[in-house]
Order: sequence, then C-alpha cells, then structure tokens
Amino acid sequence: MLTRKRRTLGDVAFDNLNVIGMLVICFVTLYPIWYVLVNSFNDGQDAMSGGIIYWVPRTFSIENYTTVFQNAGIMTAMGITIAKTVLGTVIHVFFTAMVAYAFSRRELIGRNFYMIVGTVTMFFNGGLIPNFLWIRDLGLLDSFGVYIYPAMFSFFDLVIFLAFFREIPDGLEEAAKIDGANDFSIFARIVLPVSMPVVATIALFHGVWQWNDYFTGLLYTNKEVLQPIQTFLYRVIAQSSSNQMVQAVGGAINRRVTGQSLKMATMVITTFPIVIAYPFLQKYFVKGLMIGSLKG
Repeated sequence: MLTRKRRTLGDVAFDNLNVIGMLVICFVTLYPIWYVLVNSFNDGQDAMSGGIIYWVPRTFSIENYTTVFQNAGIMTAMGITIAKTVLGTVIHVFFTAMVAYAFSRRELIGRNFYMIVGTVTMFFNGGLIPNFLWIRDLGLLDSFGVYIYPAMFSFFDLVIFLAFFREIPDGLEEAAKIDGANDFSIFARIVLPVSMPVVATIALFHGVWQWNDYFTGLLYTNKEVLQPIQTFLYRVIAQSSSNQMVQAVGGAINRRVTGQSLKMATMVITTFPIVIAYPFLQKYFVKGLMIGSLKG
C-alpha cells in the first residue's frame, strides 16, 4: 500500500506563499475593474468630493447610466458593434478555415511558396498610409464593409487551423470521396464539424478583437451611424471638459453627473457583454492554444 509523503514545514510555507501571491495578483487585477463599476453607480458630484475607496457606492445612483442611454447614438453604436462582431466573426472563421483546408492538402501547387509569403506578412506590413489608400481604392471608406472585408483572413489563425486539420485522419476524407463528395462538401460536412474546438477558439480570438476594435471606426468612418461602441467610448473619453462630456453623451448639464462618472458608466456598458461571454468560451481558448503542441 502506498503511503502519502509527509509534508514538511517548507512545503506548507511554499504553498501558503503561493496562495498569498495569487490572491495579491487577483486583487491587483480585479480591483481596477471593481473601482470602475462602483464609481459608475455612484453619484457623480459626490465622487468629486473624494476618491471612492469603498467596496460599494457611497451614494448609489443610476443617473450616469440614465444619461448615457438617453443618447440614441450609443444604441446605434451598440447595434453596429454587435452586427460587425457576429457577422465579421462568422465570415472570418469560415473563410480562414476554408483557406487553411486548402493549405492542408499536399497536392496544392505552390503550397510552400504561399506559406513563405504568408509567414512574411505575420512580421511585416505596408504601414498605415498604404493600408488607408488600399481601403480607399476598394471603396470601403464610410461603409459597413470596412469592418468585414479587410478582416476576413488572418495568416496567424490559418496556422492554428492548419495544425488541427493535419491531425484529422485521412480515412475520413477518403471515405467521403468514395461516396462521391467533392472537396467543398468534405470541408463543410466533415472537416468543420469535427473541428469545433479550434473553430470556437478562432471565433473567440476574432470576436474579442472585433468587439474591442475602435481604431477602424476612428480612421475609416466619418459617419456617426457607422461608429461602433468602442469608437463612441473613445470619443466620449476624449472630451476635454465635464460639460462637453455630458453634452456629447446627451444628458442635461444640471444633473448630478460629471465627465468622470460618465466615462465609468460608458466603459462598463461597452465591456460588460464581452466580460460575461469570455468565461464560457475560456475552455475552448485553452484547448485551442494546445492544438499541435503534443504529438502522439
């Protein structure tokens, strides 16, 4: 019968130090988020009298959120963000997976050359000005397509897909070809369904990026109806004074809100959906990162 090894005083001390260290890291990571949340539910004028250091709002108020939601622009921006996140993620995952499946075929002519060219693009790009001129020449300025078409493909995501596709048994595809299936049918009906872990991982990667992206809307759109919520947040934070902030968000100046409290409320609104969704997808995120790391 196996006996458990007796823990020494050093082992206990080491474990306790690890627990204390992790608690400190968790506190340092989570407290700024909690600070923003508490201030967003605190009366703006009260917050100006001193920093909110309590774990609950000192003077509870939903006036900040009421002021933010009075602006119809924030609802339009939220709709644009949801639409570009969902549509952009679906198109990106499908198109990148389709290209990766082609790269996984040994009979693809010039595959090594394409891999070299794609690898170069992971480390070098043309820069901001050539990219802007490219977007302009494609006619995507001030259009919803600027959020979708340039982000359809990522070579980094292709590499992740490729590592997974190479582990799929060749017998599955051979059996499908015997039954008369073509390459697209094999990809859509066999390869994608058995690749759900990596599909979920790439969807999480790109979905988070789409949701958090503010630069595309800031650089390539001048129409307010096309601005996503993150660009809206950026412009709210960029206001130079409290009165300008309240006016920009659409509230009345005589209310007990300040520019700082509106920033907090707007940040909570824009980050809440992705913070809620992330824990449910984290298991796929971890599994996707492990794809191809171990060989049997």
